[in-house]
Amino acid sequence: MIRLSHDQPMPESLRGSVVALGNFDGFHLGHQAVVNRAIALGFHERRPVIVATFDPHPVRFFKPDVPPFRLTSLDQRERLFAHAGADGMLVFGFDKALATTSAEDFVSDVLAKRLGVAAVVTGTDFTFGRGRAGNAETMSELGKAHGIDAETVAPVILDGEPVSSSRIRQALAAGDTASATHLLTRPFAVEAVVQRGDGRGHDLGFPTANVSLGRYQRPAYGIYAVRVRLDDGSEHSGAASFGVRPTFEEGEEYLETYIFDWDGDLYGRTIETDLVAFIRPEKKFDSVDALVERMREDEAEARRLLGP
Repeated sequence: MIRLSHDQPMPESLRGSVVALGNFDGFHLGHQAVVNRAIALGFHERRPVIVATFDPHPVRFFKPDVPPFRLTSLDQRERLFAHAGADGMLVFGFDKALATTSAEDFVSDVLAKRLGVAAVVTGTDFTFGRGRAGNAETMSELGKAHGIDAETVAPVILDGEPVSSSRIRQALAAGDTASATHLLTRPFAVEAVVQRGDGRGHDLGFPTANVSLGRYQRPAYGIYAVRVRLDDGSEHSGAASFGVRPTFEEGEEYLETYIFDWDGDLYGRTIETDLVAFIRPEKKFDSVDALVERMREDEAEARRLLGP
């Protein structure tokens, strides 16, 4: 998998590519349908396939103060696109220059001239260009004028509604990990560097790996059964708390993960934590002893949910 930037020259080996074009945050069932069509088209026409995405998300560019909402990092998307079978990931750095590029110039100057795209596959709701003036129909019309074939893929309907990133964010905020997993086809996962905490978990008998969620969507505060992938490739079961530790009246948000049957130093290492199942909401306990007793119950429930 090659990671490319839209403002850099396109390697000759990837000119003439089929490009799946969208933001693809989350890479859920609907996004997968678009990318799968691009891969099938590339296979049929013997062309390389590139998945394009935007960073930062256009919403973040236009509304910098909006609460965190990302479902994946660029590194996570790169792995997901590679697993799907794409040859490259193209990152559009969304800045003022791109935001003010007209729909026609985006197709003629960026897609056709700079990137040498042969075909584009989008969802039916894709918009592009200054003021979001371009849509799927515009892409088809402009593409013909510049030698680019354009296809659209209809939304994937699940439980009577289109699969969308908004549905996934709502499910996570409600603690509905099952629905989020169903729409994503995998658990929501946070990848971040482990930070040094105050050691309170260790003192309580539950040493934790603490990470900040940064720009990720905030799930419901509470306790989760999780699976953790370490940077050495190993995978482990555990229980995690996301919230502000109300028993100790500390207001900073952390995802604190207790990895079962594991001992070692994780400070400064990157881990990826899957939120597999929601166990209970965050709660303020009357005493530390009551908290520890409930933590033991949470561990037992997480082990039961995750299985051997």
